[in-house]
Amino acid sequence: MRSVRARALRAFPILLSLALLLAACQRDTSGPDPAAAPAPRPTAMSETDEHSRAEPDKVVIEDLALDLALDFDARTLSGTATYRLQWKDPSATVLALDTRDLSIAKVEAEVDGAWQPLQFALDEADPVLGSRLRIEAPQRPARVRVTYRTSPGASGLQWLTPEMTEGKQLPFMFSQSQQIHARSWVPLQDTPQVRYTYTARVTTRPDVMVLMSADNDPAAERDGEYHFAMPQPIPSYLMAIAAGDLVFKPISERSGVWAEPAMVERAHAEFADTEQMIAAAETLYGEYRWGRYDLLVLPPSFPFGGMENPRLSFITPTVIVGDKSLVALIAHELAHSWSGNLVTFANARHGWLNEGMTSYVENRIVEALYGKEFSDMEWVLARDALKRDIGAMPEPRQALAIRPGTEVDADDALSGVSYDKGAWFLHFLEERYGRDVFDPFLRGYFDHFAFQSITTETFLAYAKEHLLGPNPGVVSEGELEEWLYGPGIPASAPQVLSPRLGIVDSARLGWRGSKQLPPAQITAKWSTQEWLHFLEGMPGTLPLADLEQLDAAYGFTGTANGEIAMRWYPLAIRSGYAAAYPAAAEFIARVGRRKLIIPVYDALVATAPGLALARETFERARPGYHPITTASVEKLLAEAEPAAAPAGGASAPSDD
Repeated sequence: MRSVRARALRAFPILLSLALLLAACQRDTSGPDPAAAPAPRPTAMSETDEHSRAEPDKVVIEDLALDLALDFDARTLSGTATYRLQWKDPSATVLALDTRDLSIAKVEAEVDGAWQPLQFALDEADPVLGSRLRIEAPQRPARVRVTYRTSPGASGLQWLTPEMTEGKQLPFMFSQSQQIHARSWVPLQDTPQVRYTYTARVTTRPDVMVLMSADNDPAAERDGEYHFAMPQPIPSYLMAIAAGDLVFKPISERSGVWAEPAMVERAHAEFADTEQMIAAAETLYGEYRWGRYDLLVLPPSFPFGGMENPRLSFITPTVIVGDKSLVALIAHELAHSWSGNLVTFANARHGWLNEGMTSYVENRIVEALYGKEFSDMEWVLARDALKRDIGAMPEPRQALAIRPGTEVDADDALSGVSYDKGAWFLHFLEERYGRDVFDPFLRGYFDHFAFQSITTETFLAYAKEHLLGPNPGVVSEGELEEWLYGPGIPASAPQVLSPRLGIVDSARLGWRGSKQLPPAQITAKWSTQEWLHFLEGMPGTLPLADLEQLDAAYGFTGTANGEIAMRWYPLAIRSGYAAAYPAAAEFIARVGRRKLIIPVYDALVATAPGLALARETFERARPGYHPITTASVEKLLAEAEPAAAPAGGASAPSDD
């Protein structure tokens, strides 16, 4: 999952953990032969997943068959989930599944070809983990079936009325399962330690198209009944479903764009380089193993930049800005096809194995397509953000791998440490060993652990055997330990300089000293990345005259570029630039992507007038927000109220 420079919420602490109760290859077009997807090799886990109450050491789901009715009026999915099980512990007679706010009607086991009822019970709900479903299975059946219904407020599903969509004709629904939201729409062993294949039959109204993280047929017709198969084993957080007024436009034989009719042409033009990205990744890291790679452009309420659902990445429309400047997000979600989807972290303590690896691979894809100059700007932006943020984190969470005994949230895998320190660590290894050594090592890593879930310690053992051992004296075990388990940014971290961003620094410095804006012939050629660097280098507040001058010259207020908006509006609000307030409120009401809107809310709640505007805007926007976004904003407003209500100042203290 990625925001842009696709980093999810790197500029704001993860807020979701306390609010989960409320609330991301074959080249033929026929898809891969299921035989080409090997069953996952068993992996010895040295630690449990504290965010799941399933017991995969006793019994594990090998295959899932869904038969669901999708009801827009009731805002529910209902039907059956049938599991093919492998009983691992000879004494085990209980199947434990993770659920959240599910209504369980009955549970059955297949015995001698007939379905027989089983006794079951739901544990008391935990505000974060949900309710464990305990199924008594004394005969240890190979197949169990659960009949259930989701809640209209399921934290992993969003239901949109037609008015909340681009075309405003048909309703829309989509899921967001990462990290532990799959349990809100399917009873599962909701842990990345369990991988399973799945099939699904979904029925709904005949005027909408249904898609899943499976073998979506580009030529499928809307008829109200859809069938899917995912022959490669996946973890639960990669389960995904969407339904709405969706049409398809191909990019290549194995890739294309699904979107609403009013959006599909713009999306297709923006993402036209997707096939080249796949080819570049294959050159570096081996065959794309998932058959097709399609993109689904969601409504702007999608709470993340992208979600790497296999075969069908979910993408925010906020990266469609007309110049391909934000398509690193596509490179990121594609890169997950190797790091994350193919080789998966065992639990949230090892999130860097998904996100840090992917951020590194993303940058290599970006460099291959757009050149080193562009990729260096991306490196600098990411690392500058990490430098700003990491010092405010508790020391244990500054480490890439969080040691057992340290409390973690399920979404700690989405921190800037996981993304950007993780990528920096791999860049460190690349710099030390050289690409002629490091690239084959990483490719071998993906091949060796394909379709497995692993820990940092497993990676470390593999690196010692296949990288450090054959190349002695290049990197010490102590340096590895410092990168993986130490706080902060190691002194050995390689530095990247960007001449283009250096020009931006000079232009900003010159303007602040003379109030003379840089020549138009310079700024006219600036990419989004250069404008972001220009704004990120500003002090916490600016005089109103400076803001008026910048706004008159560059039209920041009302910008269609969400990345610029999330930097401009907080600066304007902290500085008391009232002219930007209406546009800022309109922006956070229209967009539900947390990474873009939380900094704006954060700036608003620092004063009493701003808090009032934030509340009013949130109440207006709430129906269109995803439950994950709703939970984040509610928490922010609740925590800000006591401090902000008595205040009367116009701005927050400068943070430069």
